[in-house]
Amino acid sequence: MRRFNLSQRLTVLFILLLMLCATVACAVQLYSSMQYGNAMVQRLSGGLAQQIVQREPILDAQGSVDRRVLKPLFDRLMTFNPSVELYVISPDGDLLADAAPPGHIQRQKIDIAPLQTFLNGAAMPVFGDDPRSQGQKVFSVTPLRQDGELKGYLYIILQGEESNALAEMAWHKALWSTALWSLLLVALFGLLAGLLVWYWVTRPVKRLTLEVAGLEQDSMTAIKQLAAQPPEPAANDEVAILRNTFIELARKITTQWDLLADSDRQRREFIANISHDLRTPLTSLLGYLETLSLKSATLTPQEHQQYLTTALRQGQKVRHLSQQLFELARLEHGGIKPQRERFAMGELISDVAQKFELAARTRELNLHIDVPGPLPLLNADVSMIERVVTNLLDNAIRHTPPGGEIRMAVWQENEQLQVEVADSGAGIDAALRCGLFQRPSALNPQASRENRGGLGLLIVKRMLELHGGGIRLMDSVSGARFRFFVPL
Repeated sequence: MRRFNLSQRLTVLFILLLMLCATVACAVQLYSSMQYGNAMVQRLSGGLAQQIVQREPILDAQGSVDRRVLKPLFDRLMTFNPSVELYVISPDGDLLADAAPPGHIQRQKIDIAPLQTFLNGAAMPVFGDDPRSQGQKVFSVTPLRQDGELKGYLYIILQGEESNALAEMAWHKALWSTALWSLLLVALFGLLAGLLVWYWVTRPVKRLTLEVAGLEQDSMTAIKQLAAQPPEPAANDEVAILRNTFIELARKITTQWDLLADSDRQRREFIANISHDLRTPLTSLLGYLETLSLKSATLTPQEHQQYLTTALRQGQKVRHLSQQLFELARLEHGGIKPQRERFAMGELISDVAQKFELAARTRELNLHIDVPGPLPLLNADVSMIERVVTNLLDNAIRHTPPGGEIRMAVWQENEQLQVEVADSGAGIDAALRCGLFQRPSALNPQASRENRGGLGLLIVKRMLELHGGGIRLMDSVSGARFRFFVPL
């Protein structure tokens, strides 16, 4: 099949399906005909056993069965109707009398259950055991009673050996005739199906294949050319829908290519930014360390301590920035997964605020926390949500002037917990709002190195996205107001 083209495969498939349908149809037809014939024979001759019992004596005066007396009777009856075979059966199913030639009886006991089913008026055809074979056939039966006591059954097979031989010859003839006509019809319709498939299916597919074949040579240029083509309007043909799908796929690839190019540009900007941010404290750190190394003998103890303090502060900046870079890389590449557990959001906010109480008091800041009545427990990673609140509160404290005010509030909205952190500081410049939660860029001319923002808000956004939440900067008259949500 792999060596065939599409039209050949479809033609072979249609021929196989037609042959299968023809075979199934023939089998169903033959089976239905056999069942119908058996039912008709049993309905027409179902009372034959009772009529024979009413006309002919089967039992003697003692209620016994005499094989020598019954065999001439059975032979005479079977002469008038060669298709039947007569037997006398005991109440347990044992064979008591028959007219079969020697060696034709293959079972001396039959199942009584089908006889009871027939006598109870079940739907026909009802099949019973054939003493001359291992199969089952339609039959007629009537009980043999004497003085009200069951002595046995007159059991008549309605389609005997001679009838089966004639039926088998006719069935083989009909089968060969049906098979021959079926093959001729399958070949004719298969050829017609092959022509229709070639004209309606494979020809448009070949045209579409030629259009897409250019993707192998100059992929991106060919994809952009394919994306620029207009789709067919109101397409109801599968090939036209496939062509429109290729065009839509090319447009998505083009869009993703542009996004990747923009992401690569942002990556280069981000590397330039981080290099700039790392170079500044490292240069300062190395400068002070070189000064201490070269002038340690001439520096006063106060200058010595001042240079060490400055070098330590610059080293801490480098460590903090490297930790943020490592954490951001793990968040963006799936290295961190939320370890969810249930906890109270109000208690977490109170704990975080308590950690910053000394810093707020030192800067003479008023810290207000608004936690309403009982809130539902939040199913999230405690450490991540604590890091989010800590980052936002730390930013608010660092950017709020002495004597300012910081407000924190939490409330439930639909199936989410909303948390807001607002300060009375200078606020955020409008030029920085669009890229506030993006990677900071040193190539942005509108942002100075001090005001363009670090990685804290980007880490906050990534942590909230892992929980299905988000964060945004709200409009405020004064200061900055951040609001984030976490689904319950």
